[in-house]
Amino acid sequence: MTGTIETTEPVQPPPPEGPASPWAIRDFRLLWVGRVAAVLGIQIQSSALLWQVYEIARRDHPVAEASLYLGLVGLCQFLPLLALTLPAGAMADRRDRKTTVTLSILVEGGCALAFLAMAIHGHPPLWGLLAVAAVFGAARAFLAPASQAFLPMVVGRRALPPAIAAQSIAFQTGAIAGPALGGVIVGFSVPGAYGVALAMFAIVFASLVLIRTSGKPAVSPTRVSPFDQVREGLAYVWNTKIVLGAISLDLIVVLLAGVALLTPIFAADILHVGAVGFGLLRAAFGAGALLMALYLSRFPIVKHGGKWMFGAVAVFGLCTLAFGLSTSVWLSGAMLFVGGAADMISVNIRQTLIQLATPDHMRGRVSSVSMLFIGASNELGEAWSGVAVRLLGPIGAAVYGGLGALTATGLWARWFPALRKADRLE
Repeated sequence: MTGTIETTEPVQPPPPEGPASPWAIRDFRLLWVGRVAAVLGIQIQSSALLWQVYEIARRDHPVAEASLYLGLVGLCQFLPLLALTLPAGAMADRRDRKTTVTLSILVEGGCALAFLAMAIHGHPPLWGLLAVAAVFGAARAFLAPASQAFLPMVVGRRALPPAIAAQSIAFQTGAIAGPALGGVIVGFSVPGAYGVALAMFAIVFASLVLIRTSGKPAVSPTRVSPFDQVREGLAYVWNTKIVLGAISLDLIVVLLAGVALLTPIFAADILHVGAVGFGLLRAAFGAGALLMALYLSRFPIVKHGGKWMFGAVAVFGLCTLAFGLSTSVWLSGAMLFVGGAADMISVNIRQTLIQLATPDHMRGRVSSVSMLFIGASNELGEAWSGVAVRLLGPIGAAVYGGLGALTATGLWARWFPALRKADRLE
């Protein structure tokens, strides 16, 4: 992904003595709006795809076999992320970052359009949905590292710390509201959900085109090879136990206890509440996370961060276990609500600990590694959940996942004492 998108009156990044507030910078406001829209589009599209694939698979297969197709959705998106994320992170330091981000969004918008066309057709082939999902995963691999590296070029050094915080809020807003909104829209219309996702990607593209800041990185006289850059990032994560423990704990818990793939199965064949019930279950998790995020923005956790994080992961595991055993849609929704709140506590603390433990000159490469193991864990978790449902059934998979998350919490607390003892989050 090379080249440069020409815009009117290109300007250089704001100087170090520029505005202290990123909100005073026009291009940052555009970038922030695009960030929210991008995450919303991804999450809404994911909800529609999971429901559609399961609905199609159930026409010809029993529950256990249909769940394998849901697992394939995650696997088809995970494999491109696995193969491309680390090289994409190194490329973000060599190629025009705004161009990379814009082209990635164009590809994602094209995928949303393809999903919409197949949904309108009424009888899309499963292989077609999975193929488009793989292309979408490849685009995401290039989008995240380039967008993170582009932010400092937009705001300059002085406004960078508050800009990072504002971008985190944008991501969390989209990640929380997206599944809830997507679940509700899917309850009424799957093509409508794809249409909304396509509109979100169009907003992102328009925001990027209006940004005037150049995305060309400065060329270093002593350039390190991409392979050495990737290796150095991996080595730092491996040797920094707080970072390694936080990333790996999230990976194993999402792998074992992720409930996103299970919600369409439980809604259709366990609780028998249909598409509307599926929307309510998806919304419950997002609502719990949203309310907790609002609470943490007013009353942030600043002490005993490690203990709070492990406690939140344990609560998440218990909620997954209870969700698997529930036969009431209201109890299931309540468990997802509490689980979403616990997950938000864990995410908030984990991201803060990683930032505090990582020096500034390493944050780009560590972000690339973190995205690979945390961001891709959702897709890999969906693939594993599909296999678990095939072997254990949907209830057994949920119970196994909850117990696995609780076990992982105890093991990681023992294996990573520095993470458990982490205190101040300021």
